[in-house]
Amino acid sequence: MNQSITFEDFTKVDLRVGTILEVNDFPKARKPAYQLTIDFGDLGIRKTSAQITTLYEKEDLLQKQVVAVVNFANKQIANFMSECLVLGAVRGKDVMLLNPENKIKNGTAVL
Repeated sequence: MNQSITFEDFTKVDLRVGTILEVNDFPKARKPAYQLTIDFGDLGIRKTSAQITTLYEKEDLLQKQVVAVVNFANKQIANFMSECLVLGAVRGKDVMLLNPENKIKNGTAVL
């Protein structure tokens, strides 16, 4: 376990639900990854990359809802600008995306 944080620290992380609209291969990434375009409703459309190629095919990700941190500073990854961080449970090289059990409005906050 990492260092403990306060509830105030946690409230600084803006977690939201979004729907994946587009999935592309990311050949310039150091590790196998996809480039994702995600709709966060009123927050707009954001792009990110995700190392989720071992468990997910591109076509299975379309219209899938995911949970992401939307208030990170943008990060350059190879020739691509990442605008959010999709959350997943990590087991070895596999990353399983976190997602709501039922469909929910894009942009809904996760607490």
